[in-house]
Amino acid sequence: MLAGGLAAGVGVGFAPFGHVANAMARNVSSSTIGAGDAAILRFLAAAEILETDLWQQYNELGGVQDKELPGGSGSPLYREALEKLDEDMPQYIHDNTEDELTHETFINAYLESRGAEPVDLERFRTLPSSKASGAQQIGRLTNLMELTVDTSWWTRYRSHRKNPDFGDTFPQAVQGLVEGKFPAIPRSDKDLKPKNHIQAIANTAGFHFGTIEQGGTSLYPSLAQRVSDPEVLRVVLSIGPTEAMHLQTWADKAGNAPPLTDPTNGLVFPNLNEKPFGGEEFKTNLIMPEPTIFLKKSLPICSIVRPTKTQGAAMGAAEALTADGLFIGQSKEFFEALKELASAADAATRE
Repeated sequence: MLAGGLAAGVGVGFAPFGHVANAMARNVSSSTIGAGDAAILRFLAAAEILETDLWQQYNELGGVQDKELPGGSGSPLYREALEKLDEDMPQYIHDNTEDELTHETFINAYLESRGAEPVDLERFRTLPSSKASGAQQIGRLTNLMELTVDTSWWTRYRSHRKNPDFGDTFPQAVQGLVEGKFPAIPRSDKDLKPKNHIQAIANTAGFHFGTIEQGGTSLYPSLAQRVSDPEVLRVVLSIGPTEAMHLQTWADKAGNAPPLTDPTNGLVFPNLNEKPFGGEEFKTNLIMPEPTIFLKKSLPICSIVRPTKTQGAAMGAAEALTADGLFIGQSKEFFEALKELASAADAATRE
């Protein structure tokens, strides 16, 4: 997740991350963790905390509220609009939220078990909640009310000929979403009408789900290539594939977004079964990655996660989340911490 998904050690300051974090070779039986592996896990823990925060906001208004995920009471009209993409959307939102919460808590607990500092972002919970009925009124880490959503993942995974690791670019599924700032949850009860407006908000959420989860799908294998410790590698390789499961789910649901024009802002959701899309590669029920070029163009095409190039992977994820609009309103200190943690993770080397 995520993207299409970061500040570590916030509760104890950022001093440990002000230097280059190189992975240290260590005895597998040792209880301590190398600096590079710790930096990678801290970045992933922070990314999961941010994902949990945004998914909780979606769940409070559009998902299933239960004792597994307390908080919020739901927005019936928003949930109804989400169900236009699939009647099981509330359950899927709930389960995705729960997954990210378990990733966050596990990675932090694992860091502590190996003698490393866990991640604490609580001081950055300063962003406002939606004022719509059903949302908790608490501080947030992420902003879902001014999103600029990159939907090129939808076309990227349908390409037989291109791979972003080779510098290839891809058209947007919904061009308008990358050109403005749009809500993915109702900002207040005023957003619940007219009907095509709340449906456009639900459609935006449907594509944003995939944008977040494709980021996590790529981030885990990209950073795994820098891990030294076998057990840390097991952690990264075990959590990463769940992000791909999420992506496949949301790729399916996004294709069901009803074509419409938002009467309040002109945002257009096209019919993805018609030109310039449509045809064999762009059928909306395709949810499995089409084979494409990998490693060398001289090799046969292969169905893969894309991208997985490791250089700059953490910084790329941080920049993508920022470009998404998720952090509009955050402090200068937050962005400095984000950059520092991404740099530390990218500086880790496998030994």
